[in-house]
This record gives sequence, C-alpha cells and structure tokens, in this order.
Amino acid sequence: MNDNRFMIRHSVLFSFKDGTDEASIDKIENEFKHLELVIPEIVNLEWGLNNSPEGKTKGFTHMFLLTFNNVYDRDSYLIHPKHQAFSSMVGPFLEDVLVFDYVIKSA
Repeated sequence: MNDNRFMIRHSVLFSFKDGTDEASIDKIENEFKHLELVIPEIVNLEWGLNNSPEGKTKGFTHMFLLTFNNVYDRDSYLIHPKHQAFSSMVGPFLEDVLVFDYVIKSA
C-alpha cells in the first residue's frame, strides 16, 4: 500500500520527570495545542490525560493525537520550525516520549 495517499495519525505520549510542576505542564499542554493554529498541515489535534484503570501506562500521562492528510503533511510538520521549537522546549521536562504513527484504517 502506498501510504502517501492516506490520512495519517501521529500519536505522542509524554511521561514527565519527577518534580515537574503543574505550571510547566500547563504551559506544555497549551504550547502543544497551539501548534494546530500555526501549522496548517495539522488537520486535527486532540489530547487527553490518561485515566485507564488497567495499570499498563508505563508512566505515560498525556497523549496528543494529530491527524494529517498524508505522510507528506506529517513530514512537513516534523521539520516545521514551530514543531522543532516546541520539541526543544518540552525536552528537558520529559522522562520519556513515545511516538506512534499509522495510516488510518477502519472496519
């Protein structure tokens, strides 16, 4: 399958370092949400805090899910200066980050 023609989901999960204060986390959430306004390739951005009762989160607390029309738009986002600046800003606060991208399929 040629992924270039299909919508892409880009999921990003964060776990924060111990001692990261709420003000810093709030700023990170707001800055991530702001990317949708300044990077036109983002079709949709949604996010939330983990509330799973299964105990399998491996320390990840925040998930951001971005949708792109195709891999080209996703790739443009990855190198966009605003995304690069955000990545540099958030990096020192993160214990770990997990990124998982996929072509959207439905039943």
